[in-house]
Amino acid sequence: MSDAPIISIRDLRKTYHVGEVDVHALRGVDLDVQRGEFVSIVGPSGSGKSTLFHIIGGLTPPTAGSILLDGHDLLGLTDAQRTELRKTTVGFVFQKYNLLPTLTARDNIEIARHIAHKNGPLDPKFGDVLKLLGLTGRLDHKPRALSGGEQQRVAIARAIVNHPAILLADEPTGNLDTENSTAVLGLLRDLNQRLGQTVLMITHNPEAAAYGHRTVRMRDGRIE
Repeated sequence: MSDAPIISIRDLRKTYHVGEVDVHALRGVDLDVQRGEFVSIVGPSGSGKSTLFHIIGGLTPPTAGSILLDGHDLLGLTDAQRTELRKTTVGFVFQKYNLLPTLTARDNIEIARHIAHKNGPLDPKFGDVLKLLGLTGRLDHKPRALSGGEQQRVAIARAIVNHPAILLADEPTGNLDTENSTAVLGLLRDLNQRLGQTVLMITHNPEAAAYGHRTVRMRDGRIE
């Protein structure tokens, strides 16, 4: 792993204005994630972990503080620059698979490449990733013909097809049964160990969190 953190956060704060009430979602968060780490973030509902996830992904601006993402100062970027950074640097996996129902698994993966303006043939090495994910025989199936675990594996393939520096996973097993949850978590660990993929995962499940190198616990907008 490189000595320079791939994610570096200092005194990060986020306040939402709900009517006349200020809701302090983040209250001065400091966090470093090294390149090639698998970090799990856990905490009860309302602890701020989802807000932190959305800020790291460039989806929500912070109120104050600093955040460096693979050397890029997120607060110094325009909206258009943050959008480009998301396309090239960050891959997202959510609890809901968010697959387009009219497209095959292959096309759901390919659409991420089109969004990032990568219209050439797939990197042949990505075939090894599809084998790792167990998808080589399922690429021509539409989501309705896939199990929940298979749909989440397609979502993971879509998230990493552009070789992002960081994979952000928000409750990736929330819609899965125990068997599929174990399989998906094992795949995330394999991607981390075999490919060196940096993974930052939000989960409420301590057993899921144990798949990471370390666990960061949040409560009331702070890291405990």
